[in-house]
Amino acid sequence: MARTDTAPRRPRPLTGWRRLVARLPVFLFRVGLGPVLGRRLLLLHHTGRVSGLRRHAVLGVVSCDRTVPSWTVLSGSGARADWYRNLRSQPKTVIQFGHRHHAVTARFLPADAGARIMADYARLRPANARRLCDCLGLPVDGSEGAYREAGRALTFVRLDAD
Repeated sequence: MARTDTAPRRPRPLTGWRRLVARLPVFLFRVGLGPVLGRRLLLLHHTGRVSGLRRHAVLGVVSCDRTVPSWTVLSGSGARADWYRNLRSQPKTVIQFGHRHHAVTARFLPADAGARIMADYARLRPANARRLCDCLGLPVDGSEGAYREAGRALTFVRLDAD
């Protein structure tokens, strides 16, 4: 039966062995093997807004501007993701991209910027964009307009180097 609603469907939090597999990239970054994962992932160091403890999350890079430098990442869980809420509380942090660490400030992008970013991403990596939208429950037909609508429903963060 086909879905009739168009609201984004967010995946449930991972538990058990799936969570361990999902956390494997954090371990690889921490032992110095982050560059093995390619130029599409970064390690975000952030501080828990309640606990004050150091936390880590590996995030997919949607776009990267090496001239500024800045990295744009997507929160698949929207504004309820812990790393996102922690950045809202403390936007200045550190990322690791490849072997290098960068001090960054998080900028929370509006829906119109998300639409443009998603359309650009779909143009550069159409198969990845379609898989991403399918995974998040966002209907797309392959057109630029559909990807713009999907981008408006998603939560993007730009990490600008200080």
